Amino acid sequence: MSGVGGLRNVEAWRTRIPRYRFLGARCKSCGKLHYPPLKACPYCGSRDLEEAQLPRQGRLLAFTSVYSVEEGGREESPIFVGLIDLGVARVVAELTDVTDPSRLAAGIPVEAVFRRISEEDDEGVIVYGVKFRPVPGAGEGD
Repeated sequence: MSGVGGLRNVEAWRTRIPRYRFLGARCKSCGKLHYPPLKACPYCGSRDLEEAQLPRQGRLLAFTSVYSVEEGGREESPIFVGLIDLGVARVVAELTDVTDPSRLAAGIPVEAVFRRISEEDDEGVIVYGVKFRPVPGAGEGD
């Protein structure tokens, strides 16, 4: 490992478990759940935290389309990013498997899926993680 790419590989390795298993952190002081897990609760500052499995289904609250992507970063544009309400927490995540963007709408059911996040060409490291997709058959916005 060398250079900046090597540092990104170390970060990807250290954050792989919460990312792969979709784990958040629950504060033992205030009871609130947050994602991604941090070293301290963003609500009360307590460091007394425990791992918490996040629900894999939720509702899309809002979304946006990103047309500007870094050079060589994506062959497909736009990228859709959504705010998802999981009931116990809200997360911002990339939306995937969007076949008809006109059918995206607030309130549609979405589910977490495991997908490729990025690929480091220099070192061949592929980073995977959770993205969300409209629930198949739920009628994206119907």
